[in-house]
Amino acid sequence: MSVVEAGPVTRQQRAARVLTEVFSPAHLAIVLPPIVGARAGGLTGFAYGCLAALFTGVIPYAFLLLAVRGGRIGDRHVRQRTQRFLPLGFGVVSVIVGFGLLVLLEDAPGDLSALVVAMLTGLVITVAITAVWQISIHTGVAAGTVVILTLTLGWVSALAWPLVVATGWARVVLRDHTVAQVAAGAVVGAVVAGLVFTTLR
Repeated sequence: MSVVEAGPVTRQQRAARVLTEVFSPAHLAIVLPPIVGARAGGLTGFAYGCLAALFTGVIPYAFLLLAVRGGRIGDRHVRQRTQRFLPLGFGVVSVIVGFGLLVLLEDAPGDLSALVVAMLTGLVITVAITAVWQISIHTGVAAGTVVILTLTLGWVSALAWPLVVATGWARVVLRDHTVAQVAAGAVVGAVVAGLVFTTLR
């Protein structure tokens, strides 16, 4: 339980909670693959994107919810750093399986495969950093999402950057992260997503 949850909830904290929920990593990991798939391959690409989203977001999120329900993890946003390894590790395995299916199916859009590898790379790096420091996954995924959308849909998507800032603000307001942790998350997420996606697409 974060410090702000121990006392009365302010309007600012309510807004922070809404932002944390709406722009959670799981939601973005589910929404992004179909968008990239559709942009690259129309309806067929969209279908492949939905398949990818099953492994990048739906299955890992379902696992997280089950772990919370079973008491193995304290909450859906995994505020305790030591509890992150179980859902992150499962997420890595799930994304690898999803990527393997895309490879086997052969005609999946190249941009979609590049996206899944970028997501996998980001996950692995996050696991490594989490071993010593609680970097913000929320801002990492949000920043990576904006970068991918910008590379895929054009520079108008860059207008979404204020949402990344708002997500970081929310994590700090809720005292789940420091300013340094949300800033580092955004930088790592943006750089990894941009480099991997651009190299492989």
